[in-house]
Amino acid sequence: MIRIETLRKAYKTIEALKGVTLRVHEGEIFAYLGPNGAGKTTTIRILTGLTKLTSGKAFLNGFNIETETLSAKRQFGLVPQSANLDQELTVFENLDVHGRLFHMPRQDRREKIDELLGYIDLLDRKGTPAKQLSGGMKRRVMIARALVHSPRILFLDEPTVGLDASIRRRIWALIKQIQQSGATIFLTTHYIEEAEFLADRVAFLDEGAIVAIDTPRHLISRIGAWAIDRVLDGEMKTHYFKSQHDAGSYITEQKDSFSLRRVNLEDAFLALTGKKVK
Repeated sequence: MIRIETLRKAYKTIEALKGVTLRVHEGEIFAYLGPNGAGKTTTIRILTGLTKLTSGKAFLNGFNIETETLSAKRQFGLVPQSANLDQELTVFENLDVHGRLFHMPRQDRREKIDELLGYIDLLDRKGTPAKQLSGGMKRRVMIARALVHSPRILFLDEPTVGLDASIRRRIWALIKQIQQSGATIFLTTHYIEEAEFLADRVAFLDEGAIVAIDTPRHLISRIGAWAIDRVLDGEMKTHYFKSQHDAGSYITEQKDSFSLRRVNLEDAFLALTGKKVK
């Protein structure tokens, strides 16, 4: 559904993307992870036509984003990092404007908007101005807006940033529902547990290059199943073990304090790059 071939983007002397190649399959949730400045948002901006690529090729549902731009743009919906609803318009009006931009007939727009507002459990807020909504409600409306024209692909750029844990989990449930409807979802996030819970596959991006692509389970299993964290000389040291028995054997030899936990996706990223997802 998304195909990228040796994608490069340079800003004067800075090379933001260094020959990225990847495939995102139809109907999967694909998480694109990396630290700030890795090139995540640049990739999304190129795929959505907001930034010109320097070289390489990219296709959305088979349409070349450079030579078949309009057809490519009809394939996706976009939920950006920052809330960009029109604050003076109602929830319905925000979604209706989006439908008009895609030349949807009036009756089709109204039916789709009611369907989506029911889907995100905000039908009772249909006439509420956006400025009166909570942060979590605004995020759900932004996701619904991106779905008004029934796109095949949904880009979610930090969809739960700034939301508390309970609201994040409600958004996760919504994202899973959207996937079940057949959409392909391309997700960036700094919440590592979000990617671990949602994603079918994950790409680790570092300094404009992909260092690994695999399922979360396989990426984690590369380094172990259990981790022991210890603070030595003011620094956190982590040791990885394939089994809880191996970790227990190590613990019996230690005299200082430690914590035992399951290995997570951030451990896998840290082992590959020496950096944290942040």
